[in-house]
Amino acid sequence: EAVVRYMELPYQRIPKGPVGLLEKATGVAQVPALHLADDRWLTDSTPIIHWLDERFPATPVIPRDPVLAFFSRLIEDYADEWLWRPAMHYRWDYAEGAELQGRILVEEVATDVPLPKALVRHLIKGRQRALFTKGDGVSPETWDHVEKIYLDTLAHLSAILKDRPFLLGERPSLADFGMFGPAFRHFSMDPTSARIMRETAPAVFEWVARVWNARASTTNGPLLEHVPQDWGPILNSIGSGYLPYLCANAQAWSTGQSRFDVTIEGAPYKNIRTAPYRVWCLEELRRHFNALAAPDKHEVQERLEAHGCWEPLWQVEMLSSGIDLDGKLPFAGGGSMTGLIKKEVTKRHWFPVSGAKRRKG
Repeated sequence: EAVVRYMELPYQRIPKGPVGLLEKATGVAQVPALHLADDRWLTDSTPIIHWLDERFPATPVIPRDPVLAFFSRLIEDYADEWLWRPAMHYRWDYAEGAELQGRILVEEVATDVPLPKALVRHLIKGRQRALFTKGDGVSPETWDHVEKIYLDTLAHLSAILKDRPFLLGERPSLADFGMFGPAFRHFSMDPTSARIMRETAPAVFEWVARVWNARASTTNGPLLEHVPQDWGPILNSIGSGYLPYLCANAQAWSTGQSRFDVTIEGAPYKNIRTAPYRVWCLEELRRHFNALAAPDKHEVQERLEAHGCWEPLWQVEMLSSGIDLDGKLPFAGGGSMTGLIKKEVTKRHWFPVSGAKRRKG
């Protein structure tokens, strides 16, 4: 939505609505989804952003420099897939957040469930924890590491925002919009994570509002010419955390495991769901690298090696997610993306909320 706002495209925001409506139109319960005037639906935020960038070249969000574009895609992928776990954790493992989101889901999504609302809220909270926290590796052994991912992200972003209004210069780019997704709909709105952001990283809180309010007609300054050095801590986190996780997931997928264990930065994650979509994410990173010209490949490789990203990017030799858009747009019902996301049952709800007792177990 922030990209559409930045590009100043006319649109209407519609809540997801009762269970089943979006699924009938797109085949999945995933938001965001764009319904175009010609009755086509676009699903999944990453390919949607790429489609918008191609469709409306006058207001680009992906840097035109290929090296900047590669690292922006890497940052976006990291934010979209690795910050997901702390976002779900702060939302559902803290009582205040779980109660708030439970009420929102009952009012916006489960409106046609023929049960008392209090019971539906209870069932929703149990389901969300089972799928997205307890069922995705969050445990007493990994609790602190999950929260450290968020706290480190706030510190890294705060350092960057000391020098410029956006992550790559004077206007928002793909890296901003990637980080903005979890930062806006989750971290800046869910009670516990929002309090932490306000108290420890007010510059990030301000940046969230700045990205939301940015318009291409007025916020159109230049981007940096090179990948900034202050991206280094984020790239270090990608090399030590996110890419090893992608490798473990890809290895599990290749051997037919539905669940896998992996130790990340000393934290023992157990019984994590294997996700074919995240195999595709690794495939896409490699594809974008392989598409670079030789001098750009050399520059990118040097920077990846400096931050421990190069080896895990190529650690798993053979990748086969089964997802192949073949250059198609992310239209619902087209290609195999829809079916695989449906199998994965990664039903992501980026609902706006508006404050937190800690709940372990």
